[in-house]
Amino acid sequence: MKNISVIRTTIGASIALLLLSAIPSFASIPHAEVDAPFETRVYTPKQVTSSKQSLHQLLGRHYQKQRLNDDLSSKIFDLYIESMDGTRSYLLKSDIAEFEQYRLKLDDGLIKGNLDAPFVMYNRLQQRITERLSFLLKQLPENAKSYNFTKDEKLSLDRENADWSESKEELDDLWRKRLKNSILNLRLADKEDKDIYELLTKRYQNQLNRTHLATEEDGFQLYMNSVTHAFDPHTSYFSPRNTENFNINMSLSLQGIGAVLQTEDEHTKVVRLVPAGPADKAGQLQPADKITGVGQGDDEIVDVIGWRLDEVVDLIRGAKGTTVQLEIIPSDSTDMKTKVIKIVRDEVKLEEQSAQKEIIEIPQGERVLKIGVIDIPTFYIDFQGRQEGKKDFKST
Repeated sequence: MKNISVIRTTIGASIALLLLSAIPSFASIPHAEVDAPFETRVYTPKQVTSSKQSLHQLLGRHYQKQRLNDDLSSKIFDLYIESMDGTRSYLLKSDIAEFEQYRLKLDDGLIKGNLDAPFVMYNRLQQRITERLSFLLKQLPENAKSYNFTKDEKLSLDRENADWSESKEELDDLWRKRLKNSILNLRLADKEDKDIYELLTKRYQNQLNRTHLATEEDGFQLYMNSVTHAFDPHTSYFSPRNTENFNINMSLSLQGIGAVLQTEDEHTKVVRLVPAGPADKAGQLQPADKITGVGQGDDEIVDVIGWRLDEVVDLIRGAKGTTVQLEIIPSDSTDMKTKVIKIVRDEVKLEEQSAQKEIIEIPQGERVLKIGVIDIPTFYIDFQGRQEGKKDFKST
């Protein structure tokens, strides 16, 4: 079953669980040249099959019955645009206008197993991302040194309802201000300009490298989640890797620091902490905190802004008893200043997450009233145990 992608209905989306494994080496990531075009990704026959199977499941078994028609196609289109560029920082107004031809055709493509349209859109997005990162790298360090920090300028951080940019020059101005803001935030963190330029150059180069490593599965998963979310926001498409993570979480066999993460723009955000897990017990990491760097033991912290979620997770993973450093922006921070915390990796006490029973005795005159209480910290099910026919598999 590990090679089959599935759909699950669950609370939350785009989750990654911090599991026990060895720390991989990232030294082999190829260096991407500035202004190098993004190599077009093409969907595979397996993804065509998976899309058809997923569509069959959604139309036939989803509790919220919907018709696959132009209305649903339009909804999928809007969700896909939102998932690709929710901050309206990469795509141009002309890109969106060009994509409009697909608005009422996505339903037909799903029926036929034709994923041309979503992959045209995905490849365009990746190309625009490479252009933005190339722009930033060309600004550093010489152009950035001439920035006037006494000039009054405004940068809108909430761009959910912003207009799409008319030109690349308009996007250049937006990203220049973002770079300027990043420099200011690092100055507030007491970093010297030389170190700031070096750090940002590494950060954006890492992002560019990883953009060029984006796979066809990344594009397929992004699109299929837009399809599933068109039925309801809690139904998600899981790739084989995410399916494995989901099953591990649901079976309560989780080890690591005990946190659930998701990508938010260029940051890795903490969604929730596993009850009674190492991070929860340490009390230093909180939901909505953003992880900007990861270090092993007392080693140097690696900047992970812009990294793929699975790569950040792999870097945080490690053996029980070892220490991981996390550089974070606290959720209640008003100045984006970072701090470093340390968490000792450990095995999550699974019994503390499973359903617990307790009998409370309440005296009432000459007799004692006994009340049974069942505490369910989280919902779970051991899918493998159920499939194997085990009578005592864990489930709530």
